[in-house]
Amino acid sequence: MDEASLDRLGAGKYLLVTSYRKNGTPVPTPVWVVRDGDALGVWTVADSWKVKRIRARGDVLVGPCDVRGRPTGDQVPATAEVCDPATTARYRRLLARKYGLLGRLTLLGSRLRRGHDGTVGLRITL
Repeated sequence: MDEASLDRLGAGKYLLVTSYRKNGTPVPTPVWVVRDGDALGVWTVADSWKVKRIRARGDVLVGPCDVRGRPTGDQVPATAEVCDPATTARYRRLLARKYGLLGRLTLLGSRLRRGHDGTVGLRITL
C-alpha cells in the first residue's frame, strides 16, 4: 500500500476496521483514526471483543466510513496489533490533537470511567 493510501485513511474522521471471529465471520467497527508514521493508529476499550479478536487473529480489512460504519470507499487488507502502553499514550495525544475538544472530552471521560489502563491502541499496517 502506498503513502497516499495511508494519508487518505489517516486523514479521514472514521476508519472501518473489520476483524474476524474464530469461525471467520467478519465484524466491522467504526473507530477514530490517526496517522502514525508508516501505520495507522486507533484507540479502543481494552477488554472489547474487537481487541480479543485481533489478539487471536491480526488480519483485518480497513477503509473509510461514516460515523455509523457505512463504508465510503474501498476496504483493503491490513494487519492489526495491540500496542504497548507508551504507544497507546502517543495515540491518545494524537487523537486529542486531531479531534479537538470532542476528542479531549472523550479521552477524559474514558479515563474517568475506565482508568488509565482501560483503553489500548491498535497499530494497523497496510
